[in-house]
Amino acid sequence: MDATNIVDVVGEFVNLRKAGVNYKGLCPFHDDKTPSFMVSPARQICKCFACGEGGNAVNFLMKHEQITYPEALRWLAKKYNIEIQERELTDDEKREQSDRESMFVVNEWACQYFHDILKNNVDGMAIGKQYFRSRGIRDDIIEKFQLGFALTKRDALVNEAHRKGFMDEFLLKTGLCYERGETSQQPSSTPQLYDRFAGRAIFPWLNVSGKVVAFGGRKLDAATKGVQQKYVNSPDSEIYHKERELYGIYQAKKAIVKEDCVYMVEGYTDVIAMHQCGLENVVANSGTALSNHQIKLLRRFTPNIVLLYDGDEAGIHAAMRGTDMLLQEGMNVKVLLLPDGDDPDSFARKHTAQQFKAYIEEHQTDFIQFKTELMLKNVKDPIKRAEAINSIVRSVSVIPDPIVRATYISDCAQRLDVDERTLISQTNKYIAGNREELRKEELRVESRLAAESVQPEAPSNQNFSSLTSEHEVERLLIQNIIRHGHEIIFRDLETEDGTTINLNVAQYVDYDLGQDQLSFSNELYNRILREAVDHSSEAGFQADRYFMQHPDPEISRLATTLGIDNHQLSRIFDKEYNDVELRQHIQHLILDFRMDIVNQHLKTLQRQLKEMGSNIDHAKLKELMEEYRDTQYLRDALAKQRGSDVII
Repeated sequence: MDATNIVDVVGEFVNLRKAGVNYKGLCPFHDDKTPSFMVSPARQICKCFACGEGGNAVNFLMKHEQITYPEALRWLAKKYNIEIQERELTDDEKREQSDRESMFVVNEWACQYFHDILKNNVDGMAIGKQYFRSRGIRDDIIEKFQLGFALTKRDALVNEAHRKGFMDEFLLKTGLCYERGETSQQPSSTPQLYDRFAGRAIFPWLNVSGKVVAFGGRKLDAATKGVQQKYVNSPDSEIYHKERELYGIYQAKKAIVKEDCVYMVEGYTDVIAMHQCGLENVVANSGTALSNHQIKLLRRFTPNIVLLYDGDEAGIHAAMRGTDMLLQEGMNVKVLLLPDGDDPDSFARKHTAQQFKAYIEEHQTDFIQFKTELMLKNVKDPIKRAEAINSIVRSVSVIPDPIVRATYISDCAQRLDVDERTLISQTNKYIAGNREELRKEELRVESRLAAESVQPEAPSNQNFSSLTSEHEVERLLIQNIIRHGHEIIFRDLETEDGTTINLNVAQYVDYDLGQDQLSFSNELYNRILREAVDHSSEAGFQADRYFMQHPDPEISRLATTLGIDNHQLSRIFDKEYNDVELRQHIQHLILDFRMDIVNQHLKTLQRQLKEMGSNIDHAKLKELMEEYRDTQYLRDALAKQRGSDVII
């Protein structure tokens, strides 16, 4: 973090211009028309004052590149030529990480192995490269997607892997090989490994971070140089689950964010052809129905999706699959069926990017409109028409935005010539049914969890001093700890042993709340307070810098959000306090915090009194009334300290 220059890091992805002591550019996280993304070299942080995204260099990389925290650190280490010293792992962690890392290493090696065969091996160039040439795929695209070829010899990869020292365990776990045991002809033979992808064109699957997680292999007919429509894919493993991955997501993610739209196609070659055409915001689900995992992955990049399929019956069927789940996740779904005889692959090879994009803009159809036209085309039978309308209304009912939903209902009423009130009534029935199904699923989950573990009972008489507040004042307190936690507000306080001490903001808040064992309701806030106190004795400790550069991305992102006003990164715009003003400000916030806790406890006591009903336990009633009275006295005392009146 000390070596990192955030201007250099952000500048690799955003065009930055000098703006006073800071830099600014178009925000990469939303459709920014005017530069609202500010980068502060002094504070080593960035923030968008339109959408609120920001943080330090690690936060930026995690969000922009959709990578994990360790991967962001490794990215920075590589940029600044820093060797990372990893902590020592436990035996279990070592074993788990070793297995996963070994699988990634084997896959990465296999990807390079297949790619090298395609470029340098005689058979690879004659068969594999010829196949890609016949599909019109250029060399730069072959490099971009690391396409390859597997030799026809069934143990070629196995033998090379053994020569490189790779273990059979990981060749099997990754699915690169499979095991064939005893046969009737050879009853005593020992299990032997065979290449799963022998004789196939290879399409590596890269996850969102760029790691090779799996492979797809297309079998070639050597006799006719034609193609048998048969693919073999890697089986599920510890590092690959087909329903969680999308082919081409790594190569497409930046373009998806930039265009704020993703094109969904079916196959590998569709993705590759569109990239070659110049349209890079495209992924494939490889002919399977979209899963919630895939939809959520796409939703991280854009809410807008266009389903691109060929116009035959299979293409129409593909367009209908999983669309309700897309709508349910709040995605804006459009459909484009290409002309008969064309798929995205063939269409892309015949058109430029501008022509293809223009065709999409002109011919794409809103999904509800597409489904309406498709299901009601030439349908005259009243029963079938009613079934089609019900299916359309069911799709509308899963849309989470009520305004969008109402707009669709109004549009459908006109398009279908059905009374709008009827459609609203039916939509509400489906919504109620959806909620009931969700409730039942939650109950099933709760029942399963209850069966798996016994939950401890909540204490029946919780002392109010241990309660925590959910009021906005918590946020204000922790904001001041982040901004001013290191600043001294009490000087030369005399202790019992006669020595004098100074207290900064963090130490005073911790001391005051600790008197009554109070804590924040947000555990992250408690952690920030503890760390501020722990580091207060360090020379040169500055709370704002410490937390904004914190290694925990959650803390640094929160610190950036709370530590900067929504108008400027420069310190000259920060609220400046002298010692007395800051002390009074903190003391008032703590009183507000305590008042929130007391009011919350009063509400709890009131609810307990009401719940007693007619079956009154007089001893319990007396205890509650006394506690209620004492709490009221405490509230009045706090109100007097705050200088406000209390309405009884």
